[in-house]
Amino acid sequence: MLTKAKVKYIKSLQIKKFRKMYGEFVVEGAKSVLELLHSDFQISSLYLTDDFSKKYENLLKSVKVEIISVKQQELEGLGTFSSNNAALAVVKIKDNNLLLIEQEELVLVLDEVKDPGNLGTIIRIADWYGIQKIVCSNDTAEVYNPKVISSTMGSFTRVKIYYCDLLEYFGRGLKEKVYAAMLDGEDVHKVKFEKKGYLIMGNESSGIRAELHPFISEKISIPRKGRAESLNVAVATGIICDSALKDA
Repeated sequence: MLTKAKVKYIKSLQIKKFRKMYGEFVVEGAKSVLELLHSDFQISSLYLTDDFSKKYENLLKSVKVEIISVKQQELEGLGTFSSNNAALAVVKIKDNNLLLIEQEELVLVLDEVKDPGNLGTIIRIADWYGIQKIVCSNDTAEVYNPKVISSTMGSFTRVKIYYCDLLEYFGRGLKEKVYAAMLDGEDVHKVKFEKKGYLIMGNESSGIRAELHPFISEKISIPRKGRAESLNVAVATGIICDSALKDA
């Protein structure tokens, strides 16, 4: 049964301080909840319409969590979606575990990427290119923000995120090459990327902070042919990943 206490609790998880306090976040929509059900995230409770429950009856038989039947109107009142006729989940936040290169792979590093939509899109781009790890500065947008989760379209279940002080992270003396997207860098289409490395993408307006420059092995840029002043950081990430991983 959907009680007033449950409604109040779920709505509180739209706010960062309560997500941090309770260690849980919300996932909305059929696609994202289905991705969640196939992931290693720990689900606390599910709020499902009868249509969704009937459609995925066999899958839900193996789910050992509290399942509460709700009407579409109730579901839409719980979350941030203007329309949701399927599902909502309350999920445990994962531990913030250190991520390092362990094989031939490209690891994304985000320095103060503030916009939740950009972070969500970058996570989705990473998933598209098979990138499994993203290291974020502490002042990058929070991955469990509802806008981020929504923008990933379920990719948050496959891409690991680690938040840290980037100066301390790179101060470990990492051996792998560090690429950085900067306006004065070499044409990304001419760069020969190594099989193992880090790619730093910077703040939407100010780029990569100066304190990180000593750790950069190679600056790269996307050549401009038109008159646009800059590229959206998520768009730029997609272009660079495509070039970096074309031979992977």
